[in-house]
Amino acid sequence: MKSLKFTALVLCASMLLSSCNMNNTGKGSLIGAGGGAALGSVIGALASNNKGKGAGIGAAVGSAVGAGVGALIGKKMDKAKAAAEEVENAQVESVTDANGLQAVKVTFDSGILFATSSSSLSSNATASLAKFASTVLNVNKDMDVAIKGYTDNQPRKNSTAAESVQKNLNLSKQRAEAVSSYLKQCGVSSSQIASVEGLGEADPVADNSTKAGQEQNRRVEIYLYASQAMIEAAQAQSGN
Repeated sequence: MKSLKFTALVLCASMLLSSCNMNNTGKGSLIGAGGGAALGSVIGALASNNKGKGAGIGAAVGSAVGAGVGALIGKKMDKAKAAAEEVENAQVESVTDANGLQAVKVTFDSGILFATSSSSLSSNATASLAKFASTVLNVNKDMDVAIKGYTDNQPRKNSTAAESVQKNLNLSKQRAEAVSSYLKQCGVSSSQIASVEGLGEADPVADNSTKAGQEQNRRVEIYLYASQAMIEAAQAQSGN
C-alpha cells in the first residue's frame, strides 16, 4: 500500500510539473503544502532532471514548512535563478533542498575555470565569478551557498589507482576552495558560504568513458538555498 501511495505521489508531482510552465514560486507553494523533504526530493528530481542532486543541501529547520513559506522562498529563487542565467559560462537549474524548498544550482565547467590539473582560476573564470558574486550572491545575502568540486575518473600520470583517486579528490577540493576564495574577494561574506567540498570522482553526471563525458564531470557546482534566517523571515511573513 505504501508503495502504491508513493507511486501515486510521484505521478501526481510529474503531471503537475510537466503540464504547465510552473516557476519556482508555484513549485515552492506546492512543495510547502506537501510539507517535507520526501515530496520535495521527488519534485526536485523531476524538475531538475538531475535525480535530486540538491537534496543534500539545506538549513536545519527541524520541522515541515507551509505552502506560504514555500511560495515566498520560491519567488526569491526565481529572481536569483534569472540573474544567474545572465552570467557567462554558468549552467543554471532549479533543484530542491533537504527541506523540500526550491534552491538554485549553478555549474561551471572546470575546463572554463581552470587549466588541466590546475587549481588556478583562468581570466574567463574570474570574470564570470565576479559577475556571479555582484549580481547574484551579494544581492541575496539571506541565501546560503554550498560549493562542490568534482573531477573525472581518469588515472593520473605515474600514480597507482588509489593515488589517482586521492589526487583527484585533492584537486577537486583545491578548485572548490579557489572558487570560494575568489567569491570572498568579490565581497561575498564568509558566513554566507556554508560549505566547501571536494568530492573528486564521485557523482558523475556523464559517461567517463568518453572525452565529452569527462569534460562534463570536471566541474564546480554552486548551490544557493534558503538560510535559516530566510526561512524564519518567510514564516513570519506568511504566518506559518
